[in-house]
This record gives sequence, structure tokens and C-alpha cells, in this order.
Amino acid sequence: MSRLLRCILALTALAGIVGLLLVVQFNQFLKTPVSVQDSGSSFEIRPGMAFRQVSDELAARRVIDSPTFFRAYARLVGKAGNIQAGEYEIQAGITPRELLDVFVKGSVQLYSFTIIEGWTFRELVTALAKDPVVEKSMEFEDWPALLESLQSDATHPEGLFFPETYRFPKGTRDVDVLRQANELMQATLASEWSDRDESLPLTTPYEALILASIIEKETALASERPRISGVFVRRLQQRMRLQTDPTVIYGIGVDFDGNLTRRDLRTDSPYNTYTRGGLPPTPIAMPGQAAIRAALHPTPGSELYFVATGLGDGSHKFSDTKAEHDAAVQEFLARRRKAGIQ
Repeated sequence: MSRLLRCILALTALAGIVGLLLVVQFNQFLKTPVSVQDSGSSFEIRPGMAFRQVSDELAARRVIDSPTFFRAYARLVGKAGNIQAGEYEIQAGITPRELLDVFVKGSVQLYSFTIIEGWTFRELVTALAKDPVVEKSMEFEDWPALLESLQSDATHPEGLFFPETYRFPKGTRDVDVLRQANELMQATLASEWSDRDESLPLTTPYEALILASIIEKETALASERPRISGVFVRRLQQRMRLQTDPTVIYGIGVDFDGNLTRRDLRTDSPYNTYTRGGLPPTPIAMPGQAAIRAALHPTPGSELYFVATGLGDGSHKFSDTKAEHDAAVQEFLARRRKAGIQ
């Protein structure tokens, strides 16, 4: 055997050994979990980012130890061009093979935003503007355009967004969060309206939403909501004015200083239920499902009045007559004086 042939055979054998070692290393790379902390690590694929940039950045951050192997595997399975932009949470224990699938599926990291029961639309927009992952695209004053984009028949945005926790990727626009909340409110209201008490003095789901918003602002006690609803429903049926402070406060708006005066109660506005009969023109807050259900299923009875007890637990005392109510008011004022509250 000539020396040349022996050299060729030796090189071939060496290449085979090197190739085998590479295959072993390649498979080992794919099976070995990436290097991140136990709590995971955040990684962002920016729009327009090439796969080479992704693999190089992962290697620079020491998440993977071979960007070459990562690129080779992505090309081998035909997924290098299918990754999706977004922010990802790389979990501890995930392998490069699994990580590529996460990038291809677009399983981006989700963040939460909670709409609180009883928030006004202004408070909601303010909270969205302060959220660091929500992309701000509107101001409070832009609500007419928002309603148009939602194809809403309402003339005001108050009450149209369901209190719930919403999950979405970083960079989601505020209007998109509001769209989700509006769709959920519409679905919830429609469902509750279809199961309503047929004897109610309410003719539309929107009127139910208005009443629910007042109930939401009047009490935080779940046990009291249907009972307060009963008081308001009977007042509407008997053509009595609702005489509820939260509507007056809402009508005052941003000028309200926390002190509701007798002058405020006498100053007429569309939201002053002391000077005007019936429901106010719009909701005064975002009611939750419990308040909506209470509005549509009031507790039966004869009570026409209620006032805070002043016991510190948020409870109210309910009365059938004006005389009983006046006595309850005096009891409440006495407790405030005893506690040193003017």
C-alpha cells in the first residue's frame, strides 16, 4: 500500500472520528439544559432580528455555549426563519431544542394588568399610562375615538370595561387592553341580562349597567349588594329619587375635594340624584359581575333607605320609613362624633 493511500485512509478515519465527535457534541448540546438562573431569564427577540443575531446574543449572555450548533439545528429542522419577535421568559431546565420551539411558537412572556371594581374610566386610563409594559397610545380626552373604534353605541366610556386581570405581551397598546375589557363587559352584561328578574323597572342592559355601577360605589360588602339594589329598585318603581351620594360626587368630577356638602347636594347636575329622578345618564364606575348580578336580582322587601353604620366595617343600616332612617342617620353621626370625626 502506497504512502499516499495510507495517508488518505488515515485522514478519512480521522475525519470520521472528528465527525462522530461532532455528532456526539451536537446531540449533547441539544439535550443539555441552557444556562439560566433557577428563576429563569428574560430574552427579547426584536422585530427584524436575524437568527444569527439571536444565537450570537444567547451565546454572549452564556445562555447557550455554541451558537454554531444552535444555528445548525435550526437550519436542519427548517425553523431558522420562523422565529417570532417578542419578549420570552427562558425557564430553567429548558433545552436548546425546546427553546427553539418556544421562539417558533411565539410563546412570549405575558404580563398582567388588573382593572379594579369601582374604578372610573379616568382612573383606568391613568393606571394604564403608568404601567411600564403597556404602550400608551391615547389620553383620557381621546375617548370619543376609542368608542368609535369599539363600534360602541354608548355616548360615554364610563362603565364599559369589565374589572378583571388581563394578560398580554410587552408592548401591547392601551387601546387593545381596553378592547379586551370592553368585549368581556359586553359578554358578561348580556349573559346576566338574559337571566334577569323580569319585574325590574329597567328596560335595557345599559340601564342595568348604570344601576350596577351605583351599587358598586355604595358598598364593598358582597352581602349588601342585592339588598341595596332592592332599595334602589323600589325607589325607581315608586318614582322616588335615588338620593345616592356617589352619583353627586361623580358629577362634581375632578373638582371634588373629598367633602360632600349640602350645597353639593342642592346643586343640580345630570348626575345629582337628589335633584333629579330616575337613573343618571351613564354609569359612574366600572361595576364587577357581582354588582351587575345584584342589580338584576335585587333582594325583595320593603326597605327604602340605608345609611352607613359607622362601625368601621363598611356596613349599612336599612330602614323602611323616613323616621327610622332619620334615627339611623343620627346614630351614625353620634358614632362619628364619638370617634372625633366631624
